[in-house]
Amino acid sequence: MMTTRDTPISAPITIRQAQGTDTGVSAPLAEAFEEDPVMATFVPSGPGRLARLDTLFTALLQSGPLASGTVDVAVDQRGHVVGTAVWESPRTGPETPGPFLAQLPAFLRALGLRGALAAARHRAVLHRPRPRLPHWYLAEIGVAARARGLGVGTALLEHRLRRIDGARGAAYLESSTDRNRALYRRHGFVELGVITGLPSGEPMAMWRPRASAPTPI
Repeated sequence: MMTTRDTPISAPITIRQAQGTDTGVSAPLAEAFEEDPVMATFVPSGPGRLARLDTLFTALLQSGPLASGTVDVAVDQRGHVVGTAVWESPRTGPETPGPFLAQLPAFLRALGLRGALAAARHRAVLHRPRPRLPHWYLAEIGVAARARGLGVGTALLEHRLRRIDGARGAAYLESSTDRNRALYRRHGFVELGVITGLPSGEPMAMWRPRASAPTPI
C-alpha cells in the first residue's frame, strides 16, 4: 500500500500559513531530521524513531506555534503537506508556559526523560547567543524527501521573509551545514559566529537585519 510518504508530488505547490484542519504538518519535519546527528542525541536511532520524531514535532507545533499563526506549510495540489517551517514571532513579554506544559506528556513519550533533559540543555545553549533585539526566529524547517530538489525549502523561507520585510522586522536562525548557510546568505543572513558547547556539532548563528539596521554585537 502506498503511503503519503511515497506519493509523488502533485504540482503546483502552494505556500501558506498552516491551518487547524491541516494534517501531516509534522511529517516533513520528522523526515528531514530522521538522519540528523543532533536529533540523534535526543531520539536515538532504532525501531520507531520516525514515529517518535513525528510525536516530538507534533508536540512542538501544538505547544504554541500553530495557534500563534507562525507555521508555514508547502502544500501540493492534492492537499498533502510536503514542507513545514516553524517560526517564533518577536517576543513582547515573558513566555506563557501553559501550552508547553500541556504537551509535556507528548514530549516525554517522544524523548524519554534522558532525551528530554538533553534537549533542554541543547535549547539553553542555543538560546544564549540570540540577539536581544526584537526578531523572528526560524526554529525548524523541513521538506519531505519526495519534494526535495524542487525549491520547496527556498519557497517556504521566502514566503515568511516577505512578511517580515513588510513589517520591517529582523530574523535569526542557526544553521549546521555549509549548504544551508549558503542558502541563508543568499537571502540576506550574515554569520554572527559559531555556537559552542554542544556535544554534536557547532552550528552557525545567523542574523538578517531589518532594512538599514546594524548587525547586533
